[in-house]
This record gives sequence, structure tokens and C-alpha cells, in this order.
Amino acid sequence: MNPVFAIIAMLTIAAAVAAISLRNLVHCALALVVTFLGLAAAYLQLNAQFVGFAQILVYVGAVAILIVFAILLTRSSETPPQSIVSAGWLSGIAVTVAVLGVLVWAINHSAIMKPGIPAQPEVSVKQIGNALMTQYVLPLEVIGLLLTAALIGAVIIAMKEEGKK
Repeated sequence: MNPVFAIIAMLTIAAAVAAISLRNLVHCALALVVTFLGLAAAYLQLNAQFVGFAQILVYVGAVAILIVFAILLTRSSETPPQSIVSAGWLSGIAVTVAVLGVLVWAINHSAIMKPGIPAQPEVSVKQIGNALMTQYVLPLEVIGLLLTAALIGAVIIAMKEEGKK
């Protein structure tokens, strides 16, 4: 295993564990950003440039920032008291171990585990960019306008009216 990939994998797993275990929502969102960046670095390390850059643009650049804004705009000043361990933890751990077992079994018995060198991809990032900017420019612009309208609508819904304090 490549040592750089191992470091990226450990960082991504640590950030994912931090995202689900921290109590502060802003810290959880920032740990999720680090998890997304780790996944993008893993994709880039595996020579999947388009998926890696799409991960950075879509998840780090849009989804994570939207999560942080949503937390900051909708958070109340009081946080309800929470216990450290709840009654559902044991069943959650059991379900997690069962799902992990099924996934490990499925991966070990799949065709992907057979040795072989994968073929080089025929489509490059430049070819995808050229297709998006020539053949699919209208759908790309429509999606951009739709996402902008959705973001403006989310901000309007999340804003508190000054008269209703």
C-alpha cells in the first residue's frame, strides 16, 4: 500500500469519526469538510481527477458551506442537555458490525478482487470540460440558476423576521 494513500485514509477516517462524535455542530461540520477533502485527495491519488475535483467543488465548496450556513442561521442559543451514551448505542453498534460483515463478504467474493491491471480511462477532464462548455452549456446554466434560486429561498426561509422576535 502506498504510504501517502495510507495517511490520507487515516486522516479521512479520523475526520469522519470526529464528525459523528463531536458535540458542537460547527465542529462536526468542519470535521465533515476535512472528510470530504480526504475523499477528494484519495480520488486524486487514485488518478481519478474528475471525480476528485468534482468532490472538491460540489461537496467542499457547496454542500459543506451550505451545512455551516444552515447551522449558523437556524441554531438557537440554548442547547438541550444530552447524555453521553444513549440506550440505542448497543443496537447501533450491532447493526454497524452486521453491515460491515456483509460488505466485507460481498467485496471478497466480487470480481473486483480478481487480480488484473485496470485499463486507463479514455475520457479526460479536458474532454469532459469541453463537452460541458460546448454541447451541454444550456443545461449547465439552467442548473446554476436553479441552485442559485434554491440558495436564495433557503436564506429567506432561514431569516428571522424582525417583527416576530
